[in-house]
Amino acid sequence: MLAASRIFALIVAVMPTMASAAFTVCNRTFDVANVAIGVEADGAFETRGWWKIGPNQCAEVIREDLSARFVYVYALDVFGRELLPGTVPLCVGPERFRASSTENCRVLGYLEARFVEVEVGEAQAWRMFLGQAPE
Repeated sequence: MLAASRIFALIVAVMPTMASAAFTVCNRTFDVANVAIGVEADGAFETRGWWKIGPNQCAEVIREDLSARFVYVYALDVFGRELLPGTVPLCVGPERFRASSTENCRVLGYLEARFVEVEVGEAQAWRMFLGQAPE
């Protein structure tokens, strides 16, 4: 757990949107955020990344209409510190990646990371904001 004196990000607001992108992540921190996402399709998880999102910028991480009830998000700052306190273990790669397994990450050449579960319900589009934690 990060100390309160350290800067880290959290979900400031998560809300449905009618934008053209299905899932958008906006960075309201002072640093670049590196973001990976996970989705479940046909009973299997797939994770992919990385999107580099500058301060006060947004990235469309899923372009098609959302079909799953949950989207999983993992974010790091430029120093490798986690920006979101996640609990769902999924695989990530050190560089651009697409992983279709949630088990044996290291055996498959990936790292295990704790993703945040975002419930999007039946929304077709969603916007998530990363922001500074209060001091």
